[in-house]
Amino acid sequence: MTAPPAAPARAGPAQAVSNFAQRSLGALGAVVVPYVVARVIVLGALAFAHLVVSRTHPSSPGVAARVHQGLLAWDAGFYESIARFGYRPFGHQALRFFPLFPLAARALAWLPGVSDRVAVVVIANLGTLIGTALLVVLVRRETGDDPLARRSAWLLSLAPPAFVLVLGYAEGLLLVFTVACFLALRPAAGRRPSWLWAALFGYAAALTRPLGVLLVLPVACEAWRHWRGAPRAERAAIALALAGPVAGLVTFLAWSAAAFGDFFLPIRVQTNAGHHGGLSDPFRTLVNDAKGALHHHFGTALHVPWVVLVVVLVVVVWMRLPSPYGAFATGVVLVALSGTNLDSFERYALSAFPLVIVGAMGLASRRVERVVLTLSAAGLLAYALLAFLNLSVP
Repeated sequence: MTAPPAAPARAGPAQAVSNFAQRSLGALGAVVVPYVVARVIVLGALAFAHLVVSRTHPSSPGVAARVHQGLLAWDAGFYESIARFGYRPFGHQALRFFPLFPLAARALAWLPGVSDRVAVVVIANLGTLIGTALLVVLVRRETGDDPLARRSAWLLSLAPPAFVLVLGYAEGLLLVFTVACFLALRPAAGRRPSWLWAALFGYAAALTRPLGVLLVLPVACEAWRHWRGAPRAERAAIALALAGPVAGLVTFLAWSAAAFGDFFLPIRVQTNAGHHGGLSDPFRTLVNDAKGALHHHFGTALHVPWVVLVVVLVVVVWMRLPSPYGAFATGVVLVALSGTNLDSFERYALSAFPLVIVGAMGLASRRVERVVLTLSAAGLLAYALLAFLNLSVP
């Protein structure tokens, strides 16, 4: 009589760490080339912008200032100033920049020879590298499709708005926490979600960017799926995971109340008409930006085709990926469309990483992949150049 096959031995902690390290190293191998290519393109755009300024001597002082700021242009300069001096010297306007990214840069700047300027750029780019590698791990786990994971890394790196992932922006660090939260929520087959890790990553994401609080949506999707059969201890962990992103937001708002006497001040600053703006009709906003082309406001008109593309991709996310991905992508896009203007729409949409995954699904043909990635690289160069020359808001 043949003995039944023995059950596979359960991996211990050391083996689990070893397996994760191997997967991470493999993911880094898939990420390094597109990561480097993207930085060569953006730095090339910056060098060309310097050449334009030195040859043409533009009358607008803003152009020369942006080029001089380089990788610390636009919001990156605010993050560097907050990392160096804190919030108080800059008043209420600085509160639209959430604290975890400048705090991480300040911590890195404690190292000898590392300035706050260098620390902001290093944290931003290191976050992008790690976040993109985690995306590769997530796509491989979710689909088992290695080529799709590779294409996702390329598309995320070369998408035209991805030049902000080279600048000293918080988006790279946000990518780390959002993808890590999904990895905790969507474990390998046969395993339960790591709710406590999801809570931690959700908390960190909401302290990094306001969009991080939207991780409560995918957590809620997974909580709905697991709640009924979960024991009491797991239900408590699920509740913590649901509370994590909200707690991150509340932590910063509570600090604002203690420091400035106003709990909702960061939200009011962010929704000020001079920034993202308050809630408005997205169709009216879209029409107004489209009309910008008639008045030579090409920077605003550029948002319109992106809105159309992103909305289509959101629909595809719901069709091709599990519901947590659709919920997160929809939440991010709705927030991006809800303001009185579409400034920075492409940057907001890039934070909805499920859009990148379904975009990469459409590149299964090698010919299509080459064409799209070539056009994306050209767009990356163009958008970076427009930002450096003060012609487009990142």
